Amino acid sequence: MAPRIILARHGQTEWSLLGRHTGRTDIPLLDEGRRTAKLLGERLHRPPWDGLPDVEVRTSPLSRARETCDLAGFGDRAQDWDALMEWDYGAYEGRTQAEIQETDPDWFIWRDGVPVGVVGAPSRGETLAELSDRADRVIESVRSADRDVLVFAHGHILRVLCARWIGEDVSFAARIKLSPASLSVLGWAYGAPAVDRWNDTGHLGT
Repeated sequence: MAPRIILARHGQTEWSLLGRHTGRTDIPLLDEGRRTAKLLGERLHRPPWDGLPDVEVRTSPLSRARETCDLAGFGDRAQDWDALMEWDYGAYEGRTQAEIQETDPDWFIWRDGVPVGVVGAPSRGETLAELSDRADRVIESVRSADRDVLVFAHGHILRVLCARWIGEDVSFAARIKLSPASLSVLGWAYGAPAVDRWNDTGHLGT
């Protein structure tokens, strides 16, 4: 069977709760985020997952993803993967959509992206094209593997992975919500890339 990618979004943080764009800022999990990370792990250690003994485990190195991985019971098997880090929002880091739209009322992140400025500048964000290319590199790596891959990462990069997995433009990610501590699976149907499961939060009682 062709390899699948199993997606686990990290638990809730203060910034994600407030709707602040959290890219490379290393925000820790809230207590609620830690609780739901454990519930996600319990789910993945019950049938039919049974701890996923044969999968490769990768995590974003940012602490909110790494801690979710650890609390879910996969930390000892996980390798950090910089390609799974969240979108670099540049000058929009830490700002909410409402705050950004005070000066740019028509701004829409999945169409307009974030300020990129000058290459090499400290506040330079990641373009939509760069984000898409990074997701494609992750997908290429997964598809060349000989087993499924479980990744712990962030809301926007995981949505982009889904879009690119099924051959859609990054803008498709606007149409697919992804909750903290959710479980998703990207696989295959009729020999073509498909979404097997998306934003499954059944283990959270929601």
